Amino acid sequence: MQLRVERREASAWISILIPLLAIGITLILVAGLVWLSGAGLWETYYYFFIKPLSSRASVIEVLVKATPLLFTGAAVAFAFYSGYWNIGAEGQLYAGAAAAAWLGVVLKGLPPVVIIPLIMLGSALAAALWALPPAWLKTRLNVDEVVTTLLLNSVMIFFVSSLLNGPWRDPVTNWPQSPTLEAASRLPRLLAGTRLHLGFLLAIVALIFFWWITARASFGLRMRAVGRGREAARFMGVHVNQVVFRVALISGAVAGLAGASEVAGLHYHLIEALSPGYGYSGIVAATLGSLHPIGVALAAIFIGLISTGSQTASRALGVPSFLGDVVQAVLLLVTLALLLLRTYRVRMI
Repeated sequence: MQLRVERREASAWISILIPLLAIGITLILVAGLVWLSGAGLWETYYYFFIKPLSSRASVIEVLVKATPLLFTGAAVAFAFYSGYWNIGAEGQLYAGAAAAAWLGVVLKGLPPVVIIPLIMLGSALAAALWALPPAWLKTRLNVDEVVTTLLLNSVMIFFVSSLLNGPWRDPVTNWPQSPTLEAASRLPRLLAGTRLHLGFLLAIVALIFFWWITARASFGLRMRAVGRGREAARFMGVHVNQVVFRVALISGAVAGLAGASEVAGLHYHLIEALSPGYGYSGIVAATLGSLHPIGVALAAIFIGLISTGSQTASRALGVPSFLGDVVQAVLLLVTLALLLLRTYRVRMI
């Protein structure tokens, strides 16, 4: 008797069930850590998932935290859809943020209707350029993009750190941050008196663009073919390397918009701690959302809920605030395991 691993076709309802099952299993696995922290399980989960939804202000804060995740989730899902494993959304986010901080100062004096689109466009272009080397190495030399995109994250983060601790250091406070953007360079607020800004709507537009490309455009059909099997797509006449190259640049550009929205919509200057790992959390959102725009949006908001809830639980119960990061990490591993079981099965022969 031998065991053989083989692919299997999963029904649509299983794809819908996997995220819910992954969340349930994650909560069970994390329960032990909650118990070790000395807090009550149900009380902790209440502050994690229910309390942030109990008031208008906290719901808006969930959406604020979800905004960069909507961008990075869309960027990662767009790349993964075509089989290009872009793990560099974090570095691309910082590339876009650095471009936004620079353009906001260089273009000061222009009206908001001109300067804001230029900032967003410039940030997308800068991030796409940062995504260019891994894309070129993949399509020309077949170098593994997981390695190159991941390593370039650290390169960009250290580059930004050198800028902030060097020429961009605030001359007045001597604090490592770029010059503050003027009012004309800032994204307008969607709701007065809140932190929710135009970046949230732009992130929704990015997801709609993702849906339109994959569901309505011929390029989306070629992406799907490449993602399912590159050799088969090449046999069908698809220019595989051309598709992968374009997807990599578009994915990087969308991730760069996350950095621009954080700089121009929330902080108004570039700082080293701009992202607590939004690029990596985007991988969780893309995976949990099954690479579908609606699923990615829901997953990003759910992760925003976890981020807000972890801080609420930490203040109310004294549990470690990084418990939210643990939940995200476990959620990713559980989701990947379930997706593996959905795609493959072990058969006795």
